[in-house]
Amino acid sequence: MASVFYYTETIHGILLLICFTMSVQLAPDFNKERLKKVKSILISQPAPSDDKSPYYQLRDKYALKIDFKPFIKVDVVDNKEFRKQKIDILAHTAIIFTSKNAVDHFFNIAKEMRLEMPADMKYFCVTEQTANYLQKYIVIRKRKIFFGQKTASDLFDMFKKHKTEKFLYPCSDIRKDDIPEHLRENGYVFSEAVIYKTIAEDLKVLKPEEYDIIAFFSPSGVSALFTNFPEFKQNDIRIAALGPTTAKAVKEVGLYLDIEAPLPNVPSMTGALELYVKKANSIN
Repeated sequence: MASVFYYTETIHGILLLICFTMSVQLAPDFNKERLKKVKSILISQPAPSDDKSPYYQLRDKYALKIDFKPFIKVDVVDNKEFRKQKIDILAHTAIIFTSKNAVDHFFNIAKEMRLEMPADMKYFCVTEQTANYLQKYIVIRKRKIFFGQKTASDLFDMFKKHKTEKFLYPCSDIRKDDIPEHLRENGYVFSEAVIYKTIAEDLKVLKPEEYDIIAFFSPSGVSALFTNFPEFKQNDIRIAALGPTTAKAVKEVGLYLDIEAPLPNVPSMTGALELYVKKANSIN
């Protein structure tokens, strides 16, 4: 019995050591000088409609003040403005969607132009959620729809199997370069159509200096901050960013990036914020 107990304890110890090592490897390397107590967070997005949102759980768990304020808004491109781009939608055989916004604005323009999508039109969507959203406008069980898991690069292997398609990429006037660069570099036939515009909200009534953390979700949000506050100084304000392009935008404008998501052990913004708050508030 003793030998079994010793064996079990040894295995248990090894597992604990492995878990500890992994946690050390995955834990963000916070700047100790900037690791200060958090009382308030500004989320640069609309407030969640779900009362059980992780943001509200974070607020209640740590007694935080969490405010929500969208930093950007979407402006429509109407039929008249779209026609100036001289794009024949029906000359394409496949459409690439990266968001629900793109789906909505594309089909609204198609409706204004009295266009009906052909039954054999193919749709490539970055996520399954966006693919499912198509049912608002088409009968998806009768269409050829392809989707990735999370990022545009998930679609690149799918594109290879459809080299002869004529792709249409409906997007915002401010968009990532990954999809058009990939299509161009690999010799695909494609058109890019601006179907909506991303513009900065008026944030003049906001006082960013009153918050301990400001969380960004897109490069456009970072740009909107400086559009409204050209003289913004970070000082002790901690900056959080979701996604590599947002993180890059934060650094390019000279801000210090304190909190980044996703990471292996914190796939969400709320998870990254909680990890930071828990650490900061435990030592202050």
